[in-house]
Amino acid sequence: MLIEQCAYTNRWRRVSPAAKGIFSLCGMVAAYAAATPVTACSVAAVLGTATVLGAGIPLGRYLRVACPVLIFLAVSVLSIAVSVKIGDTVGDFTLHLARTELPRVARVCGRSLGGLASLLFLAMTTPMIDIIALLRRLRAPEVSLDIMTLCYRTLFVFSEAVHDTITAQSARLGYAGVRLSIRSLGGLVANITARVWQHSHALHLAAAARNNYGPLRFLEPEYPRRCISLVTAALCGGILIVLAVAA
Repeated sequence: MLIEQCAYTNRWRRVSPAAKGIFSLCGMVAAYAAATPVTACSVAAVLGTATVLGAGIPLGRYLRVACPVLIFLAVSVLSIAVSVKIGDTVGDFTLHLARTELPRVARVCGRSLGGLASLLFLAMTTPMIDIIALLRRLRAPEVSLDIMTLCYRTLFVFSEAVHDTITAQSARLGYAGVRLSIRSLGGLVANITARVWQHSHALHLAAAARNNYGPLRFLEPEYPRRCISLVTAALCGGILIVLAVAA
């Protein structure tokens, strides 16, 4: 839920989601079209700076969100750059650095960092409801949008149920030992499964009671200076692409 907290409290919360989507898309294009890996990393740095300094996202929160993806990226890069040769005996193996793959590794790493920074810019400055509304205006399939909405709402139910259950179990010393911890974990999984299922069933009954078998729609807020935001985002994104290609 850290991403949602940033999305609702940043300085660019009232900026049009379309403008932020355009800038994020331009960042992805710039990272992919960058002439060198250094240029792609520079694009990622620009997007990260815009997120932290422009939108006012705390650097600690930004790094907390990015760290899991960066760890996955590091493991992926190592799998490309390092090969393992296993011998005939047990425990006999050698690590070999594929020097010929280093340019490819640098290119993949730079593009991945640029794409990550672009997605984090959009995700940490725009609430999910606004992103879903933007996708609806872009004529995305209604079924996919309804699934996204239900999954988004279920995440909060899931988080609340996990917090309440763990609090109740801890108050009864449910995690005082290994055996008790395993037993409490099993009860937690069973309880979460039942609560999510009940919530989903309740949502279905509520929709059926209102004769609502169509798409799920919500009121969209008005964004001031929307046209100016769109022009500014397109201009800045275009400059970023041109600099990335020309560098």
